[in-house]
Amino acid sequence: MAQDRRRTSDPDAHPDYRAPADRAPGIRAAGACWTRTILHADMDAFYASVEQLDNPQLRGQPLLIGVDHPRSVVSTASYEARPFGVGSAMPMVEAKRRCPQAIIVPPRMQRYAEVSEQIMTVFADFSPRVEPLSLDEAFVDLTGSERLLGPPDVVARNVKAAVKAATGGLNVSVGVSGCKFVAKVASDFRKPDGLLVVPPDAMLAFLAPLPISRLWGVGKHGEELLRNMDLRTIGDVASADPLWLKQRLGSLGPHVYALAHADDQRPVVADREAQSISSEETLDVDVSGRAAIEPYLLRAADRVARRLRRAGLRAGGVRLKLKTHKFQNLGRQVALLPPTTSSSALYDEACKLLAHVDLTQRYRLIGLGAYDLQREGAPIQGLLFGEPERKKNDKLDRALDSLRERFGKGAVQRGSDMGARERFGLPTGKLPDD
Repeated sequence: MAQDRRRTSDPDAHPDYRAPADRAPGIRAAGACWTRTILHADMDAFYASVEQLDNPQLRGQPLLIGVDHPRSVVSTASYEARPFGVGSAMPMVEAKRRCPQAIIVPPRMQRYAEVSEQIMTVFADFSPRVEPLSLDEAFVDLTGSERLLGPPDVVARNVKAAVKAATGGLNVSVGVSGCKFVAKVASDFRKPDGLLVVPPDAMLAFLAPLPISRLWGVGKHGEELLRNMDLRTIGDVASADPLWLKQRLGSLGPHVYALAHADDQRPVVADREAQSISSEETLDVDVSGRAAIEPYLLRAADRVARRLRRAGLRAGGVRLKLKTHKFQNLGRQVALLPPTTSSSALYDEACKLLAHVDLTQRYRLIGLGAYDLQREGAPIQGLLFGEPERKKNDKLDRALDSLRERFGKGAVQRGSDMGARERFGLPTGKLPDD
């Protein structure tokens, strides 16, 4: 009799095997042992959602983003078009046949890149370790941040809320787990506007009942090979003999076996040196006048300065960004000497730039950015005076950062910041991004 080289897939032998998907998710994230905390964020129908955001007349309508040409393909289909069987990469001719009432909108890549920058900036507010995969998708490594940011489910909800606020209403689906693979699967599990946390001790149970098509990097050919081996679910692959898998699949065998066991050690790696760091806020109500704008600059300066220090960078310039109620972008910038990581310095210079814009305009977005970033430790050119004071402020800022990380964001503030917050009517017990 031929030897069966698969391990048993008897549910009684493996109690978590084929656990229902709605039972596996990590609602019980608190108390789980998180040696790594990886968040995967994926915007929902990104291009189409941006078009609907910018043009209210398109909301609720089936959209196809692409060029109306016989040889073109669909870049993105809105969720209103998807029930008709339309999806990304489908030939436009076929998409129009399936959904003739769809509105075809040419892509605006510059606009999508602009919104993407806002989204990636939000992610960077939660961790310096952000790995963008595309304009609308990224991994964020939250490992070790629970004391500062809260448990994974709380952080996930805060990320979703922050993205919606920064973009003026766009939804992002978020998955959080102990490795990149499971986090990515989780983010796709409850789209659109999904949120799923899978604690490390629930990863195997979560993966087991899922189809092998969910295995990252398998492709159609690999999926066919697995089916021919009578492997239908990720649990089947996890229960198989690893030597048998390697004999039948070659290098693909160890790969799928590791993923089926939620063994994915790849780190989250930022793919490029930051060229700028910024923070901006889309307002619920348009504002005008210096007194109304300055509080938002104070909030932004605090965020940007903390991110600079966390990344080991100094700002050689500060940039003011405003968007009018008519969606006109205005920008002003000034070089800083010496380069700084101080929120006070960033804020003061940004406020000076307000003198160069029309403050009677109504503004719907207010932002502040740091550019000409330099690594800390690099020599500062032209610095003759004020070095002791700069070092003193740097030391104080880092002491405050350390206390916030240890005791929470609202634990301690500068007296000058509290005075500014009282002047603007902001709560003094919280930092501006809480």
